[in-house]
Amino acid sequence: MDALYDETLRRLDEAFQKLEIKVPLPRKMPHGDSWVFRYKERTIHQAMIQKLARVMSGLHAARLLCDNGLVQEQSSIQRMLDEFHQDISFLAFAVIKNEITPLHQKYLDAFYKEEFDPIAEKPLLDRPTVPRKKIRAYLARLDQEASTDHSSAVTAYHTVYSANSGFIHGASPHIMDMFGGYPPRFQIHGMAGTPRHESHRYDLYNYFFRTITSFSLVAKAFGDEDLFQELRSWLVQFDSQSGRNEMYQNPPSRDRQGTSPSEKP
Repeated sequence: MDALYDETLRRLDEAFQKLEIKVPLPRKMPHGDSWVFRYKERTIHQAMIQKLARVMSGLHAARLLCDNGLVQEQSSIQRMLDEFHQDISFLAFAVIKNEITPLHQKYLDAFYKEEFDPIAEKPLLDRPTVPRKKIRAYLARLDQEASTDHSSAVTAYHTVYSANSGFIHGASPHIMDMFGGYPPRFQIHGMAGTPRHESHRYDLYNYFFRTITSFSLVAKAFGDEDLFQELRSWLVQFDSQSGRNEMYQNPPSRDRQGTSPSEKP
């Protein structure tokens, strides 16, 4: 899989560069007695670029952690990636459907709000937030055209989002996954070579799959049909070359982490 992951990252890096130049560049903005880079226009397209940047960085991090058997930390990063992928879909579909709702605007206002006053450098309190459940509900409503079971769609998005939450918050059942070996002990230096390591290697595929999907959605939102088709074509090739072939399984099988292919995006 390493060669396939390398090729995917190369293609996504090229795609990011193509998309990044489609928005005005960040500018130097005053901040205290110095300056910082910021997007002055604060558009929804610039927000998508920033989210893609974090997805790419996070995907690299998850892969490095997985390669070194640090699977608890890998899962924590993947929990972040789950949220980023939801955000990207939430923003991209607003543009694709030409329907930026008050919920989208509230999200963007919160997203661009500074943590500190750029002049006084004092904390700016009471950051507005959009509840995650509202973003999941919005995405679930998009599934209604393909499914009449709205409650199942909401549950699927919640399951994907919450599957790795225990790793973020250090829940006991998740921490106890570190306990094992001969003699049994906490594997505090990583879990390379253990059955848990193998299952997390297996799950890493899902995040590459979702990242390709996120990039293709953003390409569509940016109106770059050539890039959209290129990424969709690579998604099919990626799935085929991986040997997983999960895009075409019906009914979809569930992988070792309990996530069905239909839940990946």
